[in-house]
Amino acid sequence: MKDFTIDDDDRFVSHDMVALFTNTPIPETLNYIRDKLKNDVTLCNRTNLNVDDIMELLEFICSTTYFTLDGTIMQQKFGTAMGSPVSAVIANFYMEKLEFKVLQTALAECRPKIWKRYVDDVLDVIKKDQIKNLTDHLNSIYDTNSIKFTYKEETNGVIPFLDLLINRQPDKTVKIQIHRKPTPSDTSQVWCCENFDGQERYAGVYTG
Repeated sequence: MKDFTIDDDDRFVSHDMVALFTNTPIPETLNYIRDKLKNDVTLCNRTNLNVDDIMELLEFICSTTYFTLDGTIMQQKFGTAMGSPVSAVIANFYMEKLEFKVLQTALAECRPKIWKRYVDDVLDVIKKDQIKNLTDHLNSIYDTNSIKFTYKEETNGVIPFLDLLINRQPDKTVKIQIHRKPTPSDTSQVWCCENFDGQERYAGVYTG
């Protein structure tokens, strides 16, 4: 965003998808991954597995998510498992597919000038009177009713995004700073350490 300028009627907006992992449609996403793998001419240089082998493993992982609730073993039927390292990869592929369709099908007037995504967090710049239209478009792109995006607008020319604080400048340029989320003043931090032979241990509590 070094050379980017923002007009007076533009707004910084952050969109976030609600509960991405548990709302990722598995069959659709796996089909998308299969197509990506088939078109990857460098795949054979990185693994001895062929596309069918990889897809068989992914399908097995995604269809065998079990958990216990009140002593009953249950199976997850939709979405990816929370905490699984594979879930982040699959969910990211789904978001890639979704954002491509969103940007290709959005009406010209509500198409964002900037669209920067990290997994399910999106920073976009759009005309201030088109924010709701873009959000509605995001939420209607699939008819599964599992996709829901929320959004936050910039406040006084400033918007946090991930670990960045993005500031609108009077000359229409953009300044980016490191963003540290505020913590309550009564937050306690517990630390402990021990020496190499494990005989001595120290612990302390720091209250801000």
